[in-house]
Amino acid sequence: MRPLQFGEILDGSFQTIRRNAASMFGSALIVQALGAVFIGIVTVGMFQLSMSFESVSTEAEFTEAMGPFLAIMAGTLGVSVLIGFLGSVLQGVLVVPVARSVLNRRTGFKQMWKLAGRKIWPLLGVALLLTLGGLLAATAVVGIAVLLFTAMGPGALLLVLPLGLGSVVAFVWIGLKVMLAPAAIVVERTGVYGGLLRSWQLTRNNWWRIFGITLVVAIMVGVIAQIVQIPASLAAAAIGEVVTPHPDAESVASTLVITTVISSAIGALVGSVTFAFQASVFALIYMDLRMRRDGLDVELMQLMETGADPDGVPGGPPAQAGNSAQPANPAQPGYPSATLQNPPTQPQAPMWPPNGGQFPSAPPSGPRPPA
Repeated sequence: MRPLQFGEILDGSFQTIRRNAASMFGSALIVQALGAVFIGIVTVGMFQLSMSFESVSTEAEFTEAMGPFLAIMAGTLGVSVLIGFLGSVLQGVLVVPVARSVLNRRTGFKQMWKLAGRKIWPLLGVALLLTLGGLLAATAVVGIAVLLFTAMGPGALLLVLPLGLGSVVAFVWIGLKVMLAPAAIVVERTGVYGGLLRSWQLTRNNWWRIFGITLVVAIMVGVIAQIVQIPASLAAAAIGEVVTPHPDAESVASTLVITTVISSAIGALVGSVTFAFQASVFALIYMDLRMRRDGLDVELMQLMETGADPDGVPGGPPAQAGNSAQPANPAQPGYPSATLQNPPTQPQAPMWPPNGGQFPSAPPSGPRPPA
């Protein structure tokens, strides 16, 4: 039981998903399936709308057709925000089986949601805060860019490019600093502000390491997803050509529905696996930082030896009398201590003679105590 290296984080993520497939994969599949349904509806709506644009011949008809188009675009944005919100919540929930897997404890679907449900309201709060914060920041950047182009024309590009690049850098930096807030809320049973503050403290002096791990994992996940989805998309297109060799408007619409359903189902399956893997990596990064900063590995070794709290989440504050969770270390309020619970005793003078007053058959090799 020690701080984790990059390879151990990846291997631990795979092992966690394998041992808790029902809870982790099942929960991620529900969220991904919900998003796939909404995306499929938007895709079919966009196709129907594009077909209606072909019959537009006057400016009035174009203006009338733009209303549904803008509504569908707004719906697309809403779906993206909803998926991001649910992803933030689920990231905190999936930390439960990951933390328990560190002690080789399995976690069922119902047990995971029961343990995470204790802090579901702070989880919803931090997910809403992060989602709205990102949305407002992106809106502000786009608004500033539009104002600059309106006032300066094409010359505003010299200001918009640095603004966009700086915004991306700031977004990534802040995003990684608060990435561990859902995990801290669930494991350490803090509130919204406490979770954000805890994440900010844990990532201090570790930002580049976290960025490297997150970037490598994102590239791995993206490549694997494309390897699976590209052949699936080609197969769906081939099915469409076989079903409708001589397409017309109605057959194209029905074929689009079929291919959209197939692509969405495959995308949901692939997305659920990749999301569960990424969430497991984030949770293990949190546990690793706790080991490095708080000495969590000592506490985990004690739990493994004693088998205490077999149905809880390792790493949380210890429960004391009155079922109130109080910190064990007063120097760090709200967080468990990395030291032993019992204070060390003062060293005592060795007993002489040994063996309850019976001298051994041979005298000790060292100097004898004074008589």
